[in-house]
Amino acid sequence: MKDFIGFTRRNLLIYFKDKLAILFSLLTSIIVFVLYLLFLKGTFVDALNGTMNGLENLVSGKDVDMFVNGILLTGILGSAMITVPYTCLQTIVKDREAGVDSDICATPLKRWKIILSYFTASTICSFIMTSLILTVGLVVLYVMGDAHLTFASVAAAYGLMFLGSLSSTALFMLVLLFFRSTASCTAFFGILSAASGFVIGAYIPLSQFSDGVQGVCNLFPASHITSLIRNLLLSGVVDSIDSSIGGLDNGMFADAIRETFSFNAYAFGNSFSGINSVVYVGVIALVCIAAMMVAYSKTYKRR
Repeated sequence: MKDFIGFTRRNLLIYFKDKLAILFSLLTSIIVFVLYLLFLKGTFVDALNGTMNGLENLVSGKDVDMFVNGILLTGILGSAMITVPYTCLQTIVKDREAGVDSDICATPLKRWKIILSYFTASTICSFIMTSLILTVGLVVLYVMGDAHLTFASVAAAYGLMFLGSLSSTALFMLVLLFFRSTASCTAFFGILSAASGFVIGAYIPLSQFSDGVQGVCNLFPASHITSLIRNLLLSGVVDSIDSSIGGLDNGMFADAIRETFSFNAYAFGNSFSGINSVVYVGVIALVCIAAMMVAYSKTYKRR
């Protein structure tokens, strides 16, 4: 067990000691934040105000701002859940290119422990970084006003951070099997960073895309996790907005918000409930972990 812990610690230190790696792993999240400051916040606020249809005097401006700020937080979390584990897992490609993996295989460390240590280190890195972002984001929201959050919803949000980190790491370990050089791996990361904001609906709500595009985007576990986080962190604000309207619209405005901002994942004509999304992400994670163990065991056995 000590050899496994030692190798996992080595993989953790490679990520956390590289300040540039940390910065680039959060680059998409930083872009989301900058775009939010420049125009996304105004766009979302105007869109909400434009759909109130005479209810403006009933809905608190603070609730609208809190909702839009929550959308920002979920977008940052969703993008980090994609880019952080991928960046951490680039160690696999670097080790392969430098021939370090051959040296590792020459040690008494068993093959499954080598594979599992890469996986564990990346999951831990992703969970630490996303949990840190979530904590800072929640503190900011509470400073700004009433976020309408319960202890149970906050605790569940941290649980989703772990599930999202686990599933993304398992998926990207399979993806990284196809890369033999850091150059190709880095090039793919550029594409991934550019696309991730759209895939999780950080720039534009997924409901604004066609059914086919929504279906493709929601094949990825990170999209389901982002939708689940929206449900947890923003349902209280939406309920507050609905209460302030007092039933004059029979809850139609609140329902429109949930549908527009994709509180539930939608794929190929089917809407996923919260439980269905959790099960879907869990199944994807288990399948990827099983495939990962088989694929990497064969890869290392050939060395």
